[in-house]
Amino acid sequence: MSKLVTIFGGSGFLGRQVARIMAQEGWRVRVAVRRPDEALFTRTYGAVGQVVPVLCNLRDEASVRAAMTDADAVVNCVNILHPEGKSNFENIFVEGAGHVARISAELGVAQVVHISGLAVDADSDSPYISAKARGEEAVLEQRPDAIILRPSVMFGPGDQFYNRFAGMAAASPVMPIIGARTRLQPVFVNDVAKAAAMGAAGKVAPGIYELGGPDIMTMREIAAQTLQETDRRRLVISMPFWAARLGSTILGIVQFVTFGIVKNPLPRDQLVLLSQDNLVSEGAKSFADLGIQPLAAEAVLEQYLWPYRPSGQYEAIKRSAKNLRPL
Repeated sequence: MSKLVTIFGGSGFLGRQVARIMAQEGWRVRVAVRRPDEALFTRTYGAVGQVVPVLCNLRDEASVRAAMTDADAVVNCVNILHPEGKSNFENIFVEGAGHVARISAELGVAQVVHISGLAVDADSDSPYISAKARGEEAVLEQRPDAIILRPSVMFGPGDQFYNRFAGMAAASPVMPIIGARTRLQPVFVNDVAKAAAMGAAGKVAPGIYELGGPDIMTMREIAAQTLQETDRRRLVISMPFWAARLGSTILGIVQFVTFGIVKNPLPRDQLVLLSQDNLVSEGAKSFADLGIQPLAAEAVLEQYLWPYRPSGQYEAIKRSAKNLRPL
């Protein structure tokens, strides 16, 4: 019988790509999510019955155990950007990750892959960054043989990075950029998913891997790249952090009084991340140790940013038509 992998958060931006790759490689896949009915699209990644969404909440040890029973590998892709209902950074990133690691050891799950992020720091003033780091510690305490992946900001179809920039460019003549000089290494989500699938298959040595794309870019350069791909001209201005923090506070109040119906697009934790470079550390294990050559953003953006062009999919045709001479 084919091996079984449980992917916590398997319907999310990264998790769905891990599920797709592992299904293609012949694994049976359990997609462990809070709302299985919203993850039914993952069934199409494999043959009938090969990919199955199941109910699971990381806060509930019984459901974590049920989702991992008989599994040969587990990948934890769960991520939240702000507290949602009863879920918060502490009980998801630290306690939840600890549940997965401890129960995987009790059940004899062979491989554990945990998704974290670059620039994590247990002593950070940001609850998000601190919890991410302490989550790694909780995993390694129970599973010192775990594989921890720290990707930089991920891009790809459906991302909340380049799509957000492109949406701003389509809606406004001005693009305010926070942390314009902050340097990032955007990484293609499929490349991170490949690394996770390799780890689940036992093809990766235990340890921490920092995953960044081939290009180091500032936020201003990323905005310019987005404008070029969407064929738009916009005034890019650098928003000072004091103004961003003020805006975040106001939007946070709006989110609170609307009971979360209106989301704050500028959580303070994300502002902290934008205030520091997000780069692979010198000497860290990386894609090179996995034998993966990561793709640059310019090789992928055209595939999914075309809807933001003034004429959408017809933009290239209109540009070429300008060169035609009337008879």
